[in-house]
This record gives sequence, structure tokens and C-alpha cells, in this order.
Amino acid sequence: MAHPPTKPPVAMDDIRSARARIEDKIRVTPVMTSATLDALLHARVFLKCENFQRAGVFKTRGAFNAVFSLSDSEAVRGVVTSSSGNHAAAISLAARTRGIRAYIAMPKIALQSKVAAVRRYGGEIVWVAGRGEIPTSDEFEAAVARIQIETNATTVHPYNDRRTIAGQGTCALEFLEECPDLDFMLAPVGGGGLLSGTAVAAKALNSDIKVIGCEPAMADDAHRSLRAGRIIPQTMPRTIADGLRTSLGDLTFALISTGVDDIVTVTEDGIVAAMRLAWDILKIVIEPSSAVALAALLERRVPAEGKKVGIIVSGGNVDLDNLPWNKK
Repeated sequence: MAHPPTKPPVAMDDIRSARARIEDKIRVTPVMTSATLDALLHARVFLKCENFQRAGVFKTRGAFNAVFSLSDSEAVRGVVTSSSGNHAAAISLAARTRGIRAYIAMPKIALQSKVAAVRRYGGEIVWVAGRGEIPTSDEFEAAVARIQIETNATTVHPYNDRRTIAGQGTCALEFLEECPDLDFMLAPVGGGGLLSGTAVAAKALNSDIKVIGCEPAMADDAHRSLRAGRIIPQTMPRTIADGLRTSLGDLTFALISTGVDDIVTVTEDGIVAAMRLAWDILKIVIEPSSAVALAALLERRVPAEGKKVGIIVSGGNVDLDNLPWNKK
């Protein structure tokens, strides 16, 4: 007896609903081009600049969709999540906009610029101390569970959450409405919320587009997971891209497995070079996690010559006092 096809965790209808829910609360970010960059990369490159999004990051989309999806009875109890910084700030902003509390489990090694953003938006930080320098996913989840029990707040996972994924997918929806004939769309991948939402939207709007995830070679669990056909957890990430140190979740892995054409990896030097190139040529500041997708083109990890390539520039929250090329 044939079984009916499994319904995907997130579909295009969810992304369209998310856009309707959040369109008056977020920015439609610009798409940048550069003749100099095109000549350097031998491709036509289009950059969707989420560094100009509210809170300086694409995660604002998923955070607002999750927070404003809550019923009034859920919202009044607040929200709780875990994050190394960007999702924390985005959830804090979304919660403040709705007038509710946000409890944030954060690692003590989080960048001070990102900690400051959470506090600026009114998030209540609970520090998570891990057995190692960087807390594991299990340690973060245990902290969130403890806070949830104490506060009765609603948990919003930073990436393995249907509401979060649908919100992130609105970025690709906007991108392809402006640039419908891209050959490739590149996005960074950590926990996979952006990449999985991108894959759903991109494949629904243009079935011929190649969706490529981009990841640090020093934190390549998604690359290995896609090839193995199962989740291989992140254990010892050693990358400057602090937003990409997390493991895939079951929802994001399911969507990436069916919608992503490949995941490529880049070097740490390539990430730093891409950050600097973005400033030198485009005059924009992007964070290391955001630079991974541009680094994939610089290091020729994608067969992009002569093609139209879209890059999601995921965020611009950097510690200006500790730019990587200034470190000795």
C-alpha cells in the first residue's frame, strides 16, 4: 500500500503568510550590485543586504514572525530562546515591539556588541556556562528548558522552528521578486533556518535555481550531514563565524535535504578576505557569518562563471574594536 507523501515542515504558503504578518514591521532590504565585483568574479553578482535589516540581521524576519504568531494568552507570558547574539537581539526587538518579555540564554563568550544589542532592545540575559569554551546545543536547550519552567514563557527556537524558518524564507521571496532569473542563490548555514527557508522559497519560485549553502570548513557539520544523509552534530567548531557554530535541527535538515543542491565550505582566511572585500568594494560592513557566502565565490567553490548569482548577505553586526584583519 502506497503511503501519502510526507508534508514538508514549511511550505511556500507558510512563507507568504509570514510576509503578510511581518511586512509592516521589517524592512525590504536593498539588492546591491558592483561592476568591479562582477569583473573580479567573472559573474553577475546580486547581494541581498540583510545587514540593513532591523537589528542588522536576517534573523529579525523569523523572530517577528514567531513572536507575532503567538496568541495573546501565549504572548503575555513572554518568550524564551537561546542565541550567541543575532537571534537574541532580533527576538528582544520583536518582543519589545509586541510589549512582552524576552528571556535569552546566551554564552559568556558572546561578542560584546551583540550582548549590548540584546540589552538595548530589552532582552533579559541568562548566561549559559558550558563544559567547553562554547556551550553545546544540549547545554543551551537545558538552559532554555529551565527558564521555560521558571517563567512559563513560550519557547522560540532560533532555527529549528516552523515559524522561524517561514520568516527567514521571506528574504528569498523578496530577493527573487526583484531578481527572478538567478542561476544560483547562496546563503550561509549554521543551524539552517535561513538556508532551509531560502530553499523552500527559491525552489517554489524558480525550480531551475541552484540553492547552495556556504559553511566554514572549521565548522562543517551541515556539509558532512548532507552527504551522509543524517545529522552529524557540531562538536568542536573553531571558526571566526560565530553565528555558524550550531548544528542542524531535524526540521532544517529535512528541508535542506530536499531543497538544497550543495553545501560548500570555505577557509577562515577566505572569510576574512570576503569581509574586507565587502568594505573595500561595496563600502558595507558585514560580519564573518555573512561573509561566508561571498567567500565561496572568491575561493571558486561554486561554478559561477558567466552566471547570475544571488548572495544573501545575512548580517552586519561586527565588533568594530576587534576587526579580524587588525589582530596580530
